[in-house]
Amino acid sequence: MATRKFGVRGLGAVAAAAAGMAAGALLTLTAQRHALEALRIRLEHLERTAHSQKHTNLANQQRLHWELLSKAIDDPELAEVLDLFEAPVSAEQRRQYLFANALYTNALFYYRIGNISREEFFGYIRGILQNPVVREYWYVTRHQRATLADDSDEAEIGRMVDELLTQLEESDTDEWWVVGEPPSA
Repeated sequence: MATRKFGVRGLGAVAAAAAGMAAGALLTLTAQRHALEALRIRLEHLERTAHSQKHTNLANQQRLHWELLSKAIDDPELAEVLDLFEAPVSAEQRRQYLFANALYTNALFYYRIGNISREEFFGYIRGILQNPVVREYWYVTRHQRATLADDSDEAEIGRMVDELLTQLEESDTDEWWVVGEPPSA
């Protein structure tokens, strides 16, 4: 009988130990789940913060770019510093090219921060390319764009504008607003 009681007690102890281990494992899994959820929430917050910081940095860069261009547009001596064009240009042309640069980079900034879609950017650029000064600016700065990394977003956008300009010049229609195929993404 003593052996029999010991066997029942032994099984009870084993069952209690197993139940304790299962409860401990469940408690550990629950704690890990909560920790993973907290990490996921923190990661999402960090991603939002990084995205917001990128927009802030782009906005600061855009503001600084405009300030520098404004100074160069207002002061012919400063504008000479930015004269990186392939052919000699007059002071008036330089000011116009600097303003064309401001128009283009403003649109590029709007696209980069998501205020306009790629299709809207394309439509805007198609419109400003109707101006002969903007077209001249685009041609005389092609070597500057050639220095961009081929896989960069800005180089890809530049190639899109190059292609659009070629299509506009080869077009035999006066309806410029239908020339070119807007990007789908």
